[in-house]
Amino acid sequence: MSLDAELSALAAQKDLAADLVWRLLRHPEARRMVALLRWDLTEAMIEEIIALGSVRSLSLNRSVPADIRARLAEHPESIVRCGIATSVADDPPGLLARLADDPDPSVRMFLAENDHLPPELLARLAVDPEPRVRRQIVHHWRDAPEWVRRALMTDPDPHVRRDGVLKYVPPADLLPALLADPVTRAAAVEYVAPSPELAADPDSAVRVAVADHPDLSAGLRDQLAEDPDMFVRNAIAARPDTPPALRERIVATLQTDNPVAEWALRYRRHPNVGGKPSPGPPILTREQAEALLARADL
Repeated sequence: MSLDAELSALAAQKDLAADLVWRLLRHPEARRMVALLRWDLTEAMIEEIIALGSVRSLSLNRSVPADIRARLAEHPESIVRCGIATSVADDPPGLLARLADDPDPSVRMFLAENDHLPPELLARLAVDPEPRVRRQIVHHWRDAPEWVRRALMTDPDPHVRRDGVLKYVPPADLLPALLADPVTRAAAVEYVAPSPELAADPDSAVRVAVADHPDLSAGLRDQLAEDPDMFVRNAIAARPDTPPALRERIVATLQTDNPVAEWALRYRRHPNVGGKPSPGPPILTREQAEALLARADL
């Protein structure tokens, strides 16, 4: 581990003495880690971090006091306001509404992830002129009212409406249009009965969705087991109701020189197989931390 990495690891260590944290602020990489992760920052430390130019990292630290976060919500750099917008509470009242009116759409996009947003602000962002904002609402407003879900599933932006159909259960009256739309057809397949027409769709994503369908018939399963697209065949191999002999035959056809595709195919069939998590950095004693800081001239 490099010296910079060791200092960054120390900066994230729990129960680190305040005088050691102060010394770490003199190192740029360690200071950014302190600003980002530490929950025990004093007001003086926060002001020093801001003065030394690590305010971007500080904006993402949810443990920073509310008055500091409200101050950073007015920062001239939009990237700082983005960091604050992700998690700030409405303290003082009206802060969230001001962020919802921020002229930079990136700030509003990050605000859409905020768990503190009341329904009225979520609804405002659901019709925001910026598609990226509406897309974030799809991802984060699980219990959106019906009018919002309908609006997002029929949004003029293709990414928003595709994500809307992936996220929400479409009402029956929207299904014909969603199936007719090439952008949303694959996502809508889950809500209709599999058919030979869908199993022969020119879009392989649609055929993968058919292969995943819980009500897939044996006949369509066998048809898709011979599909020219290996990801469609792999979806059939991943089904728990696929006969073992058919699964083995399909797997034998899944040859690729692309290591990423090979991993994706294997993971699809065995999603719970993975390596052991890497161990965290060692916890340093006071003496070891002092020695590390001395090596870095801190």
